[in-house]
Amino acid sequence: MGGEVAVDGLSKSFGGQNIWRDVSLVLPDGEVSVLLGPSGTGKSVFLKCLIGLLRPEQGSVRLDGVDLVRCSEHQLYAARKQFGVLFQDGALFGSMNLYDNIAFPLREHTRKSEAEIRHLVGEKMELVGLTGAERKLPGELSGGMRKRAGLARALVLEPRIILCDEPDSGLDPVRTAYLAQLLIDLNAQLDTTILIVTHNISVARTVPDNVGMLFRRRLVMFGPREVLLTSDEPAVAQFLRGRRIGPIGMSEEKDSATMAAEAEREPPGRPEEPAGVVPQLEPTPGLPPRRAVRRRKDRVMRVLHQLPEQAQRGILAGLTEGERRHYGVSVPQPRGYRA
Repeated sequence: MGGEVAVDGLSKSFGGQNIWRDVSLVLPDGEVSVLLGPSGTGKSVFLKCLIGLLRPEQGSVRLDGVDLVRCSEHQLYAARKQFGVLFQDGALFGSMNLYDNIAFPLREHTRKSEAEIRHLVGEKMELVGLTGAERKLPGELSGGMRKRAGLARALVLEPRIILCDEPDSGLDPVRTAYLAQLLIDLNAQLDTTILIVTHNISVARTVPDNVGMLFRRRLVMFGPREVLLTSDEPAVAQFLRGRRIGPIGMSEEKDSATMAAEAEREPPGRPEEPAGVVPQLEPTPGLPPRRAVRRRKDRVMRVLHQLPEQAQRGILAGLTEGERRHYGVSVPQPRGYRA
């Protein structure tokens, strides 16, 4: 089982430069969440604050009732073992083979015997599809294999929460699709809470249960995937649809005059990602169903009336007939509506 991570009022600066302020969100127990944002918005900094590698100026990060911002070093050390982190480049030791790379956290942080370590490393390598590659060095691996090796090492201490810092970085679309499916499959098998930081629109639209976005030094929104996928908030809509027109610029934020001028110059018929809720990835056939799906639906249906109308429609359209009867709802399908 994963764990719920509650972030409240978190603010972080470097010197006089404010990175983001007053960030509040909850990573629901056992669910997959994605954090989006243009480059330079502090997404990786946010991950480091979650596990205490960086200390925010304000706010709290709570896991099992312990505030990781203000707890003792002993408590923080214990809490960090509940997190597994997949870094952008895998962060593998170049001089160690794959087996020793994955075994490293066990040898460093536990007193397990080599027989126990061999069992755990083999189990995690099988989980990510790397059985047989134990003696390879990182330099002999493809980018996708290095990512999977980094993921196996993140899993070896059997954490309850997995943080993935741009796992698709440096991967082609095919390998990115494989990695996305692997994360969904791991969630199905382990029921682990997962937070993915990414720029990838396809991952953001098809993988998570929940989506959030950092922009202009704040969390624009965070919530069920249907809320952001149907949002007309300018920055969110621009990012998720891959549009040039909007408040996000190449290197800086745009003012209203710049956006208006760009809109006038935009050629007609420019392709972009379609709006709306697309189907979410499901576990590979033969794996158990994701337990998070039912917990999430129960949670979302309790607050359905508080969500925007388009998000409500997307949520209701995604229910099976049995679920509609279970929740006692009907799904209005207005003319021309497409889920």
